[in-house]
Amino acid sequence: MWKPGIFEYPIPAVMVSCGTMQKSNIITVAWTGVINTNPAMVYISIRPERYSHDIIQKSKEFVINLTNEQLAFATDWCGVKSGKDIDKFEKMHLTKEKAEYVKCPTIAESPVSIECKVKEVKKLGSHDMFIAEVLAIHADERYFDKKGAFDISKCNLIAYANGGYYTLGKKVGKFGYSVQKKKRKK
Repeated sequence: MWKPGIFEYPIPAVMVSCGTMQKSNIITVAWTGVINTNPAMVYISIRPERYSHDIIQKSKEFVINLTNEQLAFATDWCGVKSGKDIDKFEKMHLTKEKAEYVKCPTIAESPVSIECKVKEVKKLGSHDMFIAEVLAIHADERYFDKKGAFDISKCNLIAYANGGYYTLGKKVGKFGYSVQKKKRKK
């Protein structure tokens, strides 16, 4: 038995871009998730003392960029360095791409980028939760299969757990497979 804390692992490790195309920043966030389907809504939680906090607080927008094995170093680096005096895009050789609905850039190297508009900020203690509506999703064409469906298993996404970054493993089932009727052979 441990004292109350956070042990709901693994969780996504994402790079959140904010600001504008001219003056932007990237913050690595592991406190993120889905909170609603219709309208599509997500959240990120950030400590108020972090540089990106005020940027997002003022602009009311951000982009969640999913990370993969190829972005693991940049993901960690953007989480431990402050963007106050450093251009993280430049230092990590990441490409800014213009978003469709928000002023902040997406990260071109990310397999999936999610444009978000803040609807509410909840002050929770150590972190403020930015609750946002999803405005658009950008997915890299490399990760679509021959039928045009997005194949997340091709992305090599990473997750964060107890101080470490891990690649996600192989698919072990699909939604509803436990109750799916078996097809009869003719």
